[in-house]
Amino acid sequence: MRLVIVADTHIPARARDLPEAVWSAVEEADVVLHAGDWIGTDLLHQLTERSRRLIGCYGNNDGPDLRAALPEVARATLDRLHLVVVHETGPATGRERRLATAHPDADVIIFGHSHIPWDTTTPRPDSGRPLRLLNPGSPTDRRQQPHPTFMTAIIQDGALADVELHQLPSPAKARAR
Repeated sequence: MRLVIVADTHIPARARDLPEAVWSAVEEADVVLHAGDWIGTDLLHQLTERSRRLIGCYGNNDGPDLRAALPEVARATLDRLHLVVVHETGPATGRERRLATAHPDADVIIFGHSHIPWDTTTPRPDSGRPLRLLNPGSPTDRRQQPHPTFMTAIIQDGALADVELHQLPSPAKARAR
């Protein structure tokens, strides 16, 4: 099962559309996961139409229309893998412990808000099951990061594999071409 993982798209505030590389990945994916800060509902409608399956939550910058359409925390089980999608997770310090406590059944937690890519795996002393935390950064608003980013991954036999952070051209480099 092929996944595309995005967050903090901020469309139309920071960009008019997703970069073509993200749309290409969406077309090939079985599931698209979006961890909030959509800004406008147009992208929600486009991803719903163009993806096979969309799982997402709203973020702190999303208004009433998106909050009515999306949960604050989305949960899904894909091939026995328990996923949680949430926008805000608080400070980096203590994040793994905080999220393991808040979501004890999760195998993978996808989050956004910081625009900073994150990929950690932490053991859980109580269950022995590891917890994977992923933040794809932002494909449209890189802030202090060198590149806009998104992630892809594979779920196979109930496990997450082949997690890849994709760096996109920065907007200045893309315009220069």
